[in-house]
Amino acid sequence: MAKQKKNYLDYIPQVNKKWELTKEGMVEITVENTGMFNRIAQKVFKKPRYSFIKLDEFGSCVWQEIDGKKTIYEIGQILKVQHQKAADQLYERLAKFMGILEHNRYIVFVKGVK
Repeated sequence: MAKQKKNYLDYIPQVNKKWELTKEGMVEITVENTGMFNRIAQKVFKKPRYSFIKLDEFGSCVWQEIDGKKTIYEIGQILKVQHQKAADQLYERLAKFMGILEHNRYIVFVKGVK
């Protein structure tokens, strides 16, 4: 039996990490580097305990619309209105972006479908 792909457009994301806006108005996500290997790297190689992930203008727009209520489709509609340049392959790119955010645990899905 074939594995069904997720239809991310129907999912409702919620932010799972601390974040803030930079002076330029872009989103910066704070990620704590945890785990045994990270602790060793922090002590031995003086690696930082936190990483700061800066999103571009499209990613920042999407991130700020993630509220645990809007579906990814609704977020895409907002992105299309605010950034006409983002309209090219909008939902394919948005679904991929959400998949990456979920994989890295920056977001979680609070409900499967509205």
